[in-house]
Amino acid sequence: MRSAASLSSRFRASRVEERAAQHPREELGRTISSLDFDTFKEIMQDAHEEMGLSSNNNDGILKPTFSNDVLRLEISGPEQEHLSVIDVPGIFKSTTEGVTTKADIQLVRNMVKRYMDNPRSVMLAVVPASIDLATQEILELAAEADIHGDRTLGVLTKPDLVDRGAESGVVDLVEGRARQMKLGWHIIRDPGQKDLQDMSMDRGDLEAAFFRSSAPWSSIEKGKVGIDSLRLRIKEVLSSLVKKEFPKVQTEIKSRLASCRRQLNGLGLERNTSAEQTAYLIGLASKFQRLVFLSMNASHGADDAFETSPGLCIAPAIMSRMKVFSDEMAEYGESYSFNCDNGDIAPPAFVDDEDTFDIRKEDDPEELVHILHLQESLRYPLYGETNDWLLQVLNGNQGFELGTFNASILATVMKKQSSKWEDISMGFVSDAIVLVHQFIMSALVSICGDRNVRDALVGKLSDELTRRYQNAIASVGFLLKVEKSNTPMTMNHYFNENLQRSRQEKVSAHIKKNAFHNGNHGMVVRLEQASQSVRLMSNEQHVVQDIHDILKSYYKVCRKTFVGSVCRQSVIHYLLECDECPLALFSPMFVSQLSADALEELAGEAPGLKRLRAQLTKEVASLAKAVRILAKI
Repeated sequence: MRSAASLSSRFRASRVEERAAQHPREELGRTISSLDFDTFKEIMQDAHEEMGLSSNNNDGILKPTFSNDVLRLEISGPEQEHLSVIDVPGIFKSTTEGVTTKADIQLVRNMVKRYMDNPRSVMLAVVPASIDLATQEILELAAEADIHGDRTLGVLTKPDLVDRGAESGVVDLVEGRARQMKLGWHIIRDPGQKDLQDMSMDRGDLEAAFFRSSAPWSSIEKGKVGIDSLRLRIKEVLSSLVKKEFPKVQTEIKSRLASCRRQLNGLGLERNTSAEQTAYLIGLASKFQRLVFLSMNASHGADDAFETSPGLCIAPAIMSRMKVFSDEMAEYGESYSFNCDNGDIAPPAFVDDEDTFDIRKEDDPEELVHILHLQESLRYPLYGETNDWLLQVLNGNQGFELGTFNASILATVMKKQSSKWEDISMGFVSDAIVLVHQFIMSALVSICGDRNVRDALVGKLSDELTRRYQNAIASVGFLLKVEKSNTPMTMNHYFNENLQRSRQEKVSAHIKKNAFHNGNHGMVVRLEQASQSVRLMSNEQHVVQDIHDILKSYYKVCRKTFVGSVCRQSVIHYLLECDECPLALFSPMFVSQLSADALEELAGEAPGLKRLRAQLTKEVASLAKAVRILAKI
């Protein structure tokens, strides 16, 4: 302050929140040519008013004496030191009515400790020389914060008020013979109230005269008395501390600079114009399509996002669900189990007619509940009732055919036998849609750190995504409609092979009942017994057996064809690969077709984001400048 008037220094008082001390919230900015007592008093009154503190101008409203806010005075000039001096309130334990409260006691204590705990601060433990040091709590707090004593300097004041006979104890303290401190003690003599009334008084001369002529103070080493020597000692302590902390400061500043740059880069390019917004969204869309490409090729090692977001690994997830779908169709897709009526094949031990299985394996996102197939539990195939069922159908649809059956019966029994296909296949496609949707949401989170932009994109894509999901569902519906047609037919040669194999297996099974082992000839059967092994059946039984064999062969061919079509068409084509699939929606082409209003809605920067960008830009510039300065030191 001493050179402010002569150097036309700029004085600024700013109120800042303690937790954001580097970013002033409000400034009482003034540029002054001199800093006299009246000007300083006026500034302090304005600062008190801004901070909501009590002042000498009592307006009748009770205001607090202390605040967590910090009043920062910056004095700049060509001869000013790069030094911050923090004057914190003194710790007290008793309250004064109308002035301080018990809450103030803890507030001041916490404030003092915060500054003392800073490993880069030098503590001046200022205590009057006229009192017992053992009662000074500040010395205990300093010892706790500075265990090794590298940054605590004791300062004694008011030596002129020390009782006669007690001076030697103070001298022993300053000379290091009592209550030793690593940095030692220093003693100064400030002007008293009477001295301050003398306008011609010079503080330095007054203090120098006291320590030169007053015993026993004149016997103390000159480097440990007076404000001028204290200033030199503080510089020495600061210099030592700076040398120790300098490498850490460099590292921290570089780390903060890198962090700020990452945050700034994470915001992307500025998005104030349509061109900037288009470029930003095209960048996101390109990143999105890259993740689609990598995920479809299962190139999970090409991007770290696959490790942090399992939902991006869509190819193995879809393949796993396809296998479950195929297995369920093979094991449980039929209403009546084939080949169990004659006792030739026993039902699995774990299957009971009343047991069921769930068709859905994934939980539905709330936004897709209205289009996805509901969870259902279907019964396992019925065992031991197939022939009875076929006989009942035959009796209900038999005409005047002789030894054969009406062609429409096959369509009737096929519809019944495949009645669970719809629920199983719709459940499968619904799960596949959920997996695709999870991929899209995970990919948007991975490429876009701005929650507002991400939510806006989801809202913009939502309707079209729903339509494309419904295309896959409609595809399954079409395939089901074809399978339920009244004209069963197939060009698949496996139908006839399966039919012949089924009939041969029945004949072989009956013949084997009379077979016996004949040495080198292996299992043989007598000719007369072979002819008797062919089971004699009634006309109805023969027709039912014929329907059974044809239905079994036809069902197997249709099931495999249907499963393959659902997987390839409804899932792979409509959900994953075609130009109209959900994964292809968010693309540079999509962005290029957006209107100016849509661009602003999706990518326009919110006021909060603009402020954050400006703050980070300013901080990056400041930290980069600091790095350059440190590099020259």
